[in-house]
Amino acid sequence: MPFYLSLLYSFAWEIIIIVAIVLIYRFTEDLTKAPLLDIVLSLLTWIPWVIAITLWNWKGLGACILGQFLAMQAFCIVHELANPNAKIKIRHSLDKIVGVIGNHLGLWFTIPALPIFLGIRLGQLIMYPGLVIALGFPKYNQSEWINVSRQKFEGLVGHDLVWCLYCDWMTGVYSLGAEMLRSVESFWCPIRFYNNKKCENCKMDFPDLTDKWVKPEASMKDVVEAIEKHYSPSPNTPRSWWGHPERKS
Repeated sequence: MPFYLSLLYSFAWEIIIIVAIVLIYRFTEDLTKAPLLDIVLSLLTWIPWVIAITLWNWKGLGACILGQFLAMQAFCIVHELANPNAKIKIRHSLDKIVGVIGNHLGLWFTIPALPIFLGIRLGQLIMYPGLVIALGFPKYNQSEWINVSRQKFEGLVGHDLVWCLYCDWMTGVYSLGAEMLRSVESFWCPIRFYNNKKCENCKMDFPDLTDKWVKPEASMKDVVEAIEKHYSPSPNTPRSWWGHPERKS
């Protein structure tokens, strides 16, 4: 019996939250960006998981996830029925390119990335502020990264809307994480890799790597000089990564 209870509870919970989001969005867009977006996603994802595990153990978690899946599918169907004029769909084109099974398998293979990105987001919220306090790292207006806006794109409905919003959020989380890591790497380990291919692969996410970090054949003296060149004991000087915009002003 707990399996069905968990499934029904999660299905009803998900539908209620989705309806609430749609209704609130009519009056304000604040819930589409951090910090309210973090609360919304928590209510849609991990909070039901915790409740299900607490009440019905790990079997309840499986039922909860199934209930969430069914609720999201129900939303997709209803949303498409409510927008009958939206005939052109991304998924139809991709179905033609890789096949219906391949396209949908590919999408579902990305689902395990959800708890991973939730973990990254949690780290941004609870760990990075400590680096701001302890090391003077730059503060960020996280809502500039953590937001969703593709719901405004005309004709994006149902299945396409859900997956595009998922990617919308993940891209912001990934980009903010990379921005934070630039300061971490430049501050503690500004040494280029011996592997040139790795340097080439990483330079997009870590722009300081190729022209500012110390060459691998250099000495520790060079590393220390580079660090002292880019940082000052004064708390009012930049502690950001070396190519950060605040250093160019």
